[in-house]
Amino acid sequence: MKFQNEFRDRKLVAIMADNIRAMARQLKRPVNFMEVCGTHTMSIYQYGIRSLLPDMVRLVSGPGCPVCVTPVGYIDNALACAVDPGNIVATFGDMLRVPGSSSSLMEQRALGADVRIVYSPLDAVILARDNPQRRVIFLGVGFETTAPAVAASILEAARQGLANYCVLAAHKTMPRPMEILTADPELNLAGYLCPAHVSTVIGGMAYQALAQEYHIPCVVTGFEPADVMQGIEMLLAQVLKGESRVDIQYRRAVTWEGNPKARAILERVFAPCDAVWRGLGPLPGSGLCIRPQLSGFDAAQVLGLPEAAGVENSACRCGEVLKGKMEPFDCPLFGGVCTPESPVGACMVSSEGTCAAAYKYGR
Repeated sequence: MKFQNEFRDRKLVAIMADNIRAMARQLKRPVNFMEVCGTHTMSIYQYGIRSLLPDMVRLVSGPGCPVCVTPVGYIDNALACAVDPGNIVATFGDMLRVPGSSSSLMEQRALGADVRIVYSPLDAVILARDNPQRRVIFLGVGFETTAPAVAASILEAARQGLANYCVLAAHKTMPRPMEILTADPELNLAGYLCPAHVSTVIGGMAYQALAQEYHIPCVVTGFEPADVMQGIEMLLAQVLKGESRVDIQYRRAVTWEGNPKARAILERVFAPCDAVWRGLGPLPGSGLCIRPQLSGFDAAQVLGLPEAAGVENSACRCGEVLKGKMEPFDCPLFGGVCTPESPVGACMVSSEGTCAAAYKYGR
């Protein structure tokens, strides 16, 4: 198949559903498969994938939304940057409504803070070039998918000699939290639908250690209904044979090696570091920090920002949702106090958030 509509063919998806039901009858016990990609989560809710699966096969949504796993302390630091009139804060749009301890970027912008939406980190570099008397701070939030573009923006700012450009970095890498979740007996995971966008950069090889050391099947799959269903078929095939390896269903976009140029620019600008994940806590080696030789572009270093702890709403269950231990509908705030128009937790804010997907398609 070559075209997007072919992967949405109802008859093809129905055949795959029949195959999955037949395979599930051979299972000795129910299996839990986790997707760790926000776009997968949105597609699964949008196309009603769960309703096509037998009771023996359960899909669990994991921490695949970069905005959702960003801790409150980071938002508080971003707000501290925004309230300084000498700063311009540049960000992707899905960060605007993420609640900090007591406010959000959208609220501060309404009060006069200069917070601007950009569509590329290079747009923020242009802002710095055009506003030499002010500091431009780009909010670098994301996984390996967006981190290369942020790295490129730092190198471009260095090339232009823009000392007024810096990045408040909170990039995270995906394989480490997958290891943590695999080892959690409460989740009892039997396989992963691996993130597609991330895998275009890091390649299928990034999950090899996970499959070998933890003996858990992994399949990198695309986002259309037929993609997801075929990914589930491929996971079931491994489970039934007692195998654990990395398969690539999304071969039209993902290779085993990934994107060597993107990985090279990441290596040039960022170094692995410990990172705090909302819901998962601090995970060693799961973050990307700006290298010391480029510290002049590191907003945390330039501004002397502390590692703020942040204060979350105690009633919000976003942490449990991100770990796959709670469905959005089980949160007491879901759909009442917490809606996309008035979010309490980050999972309801982002277009890739599990709660946002459940609210839009799951009700």
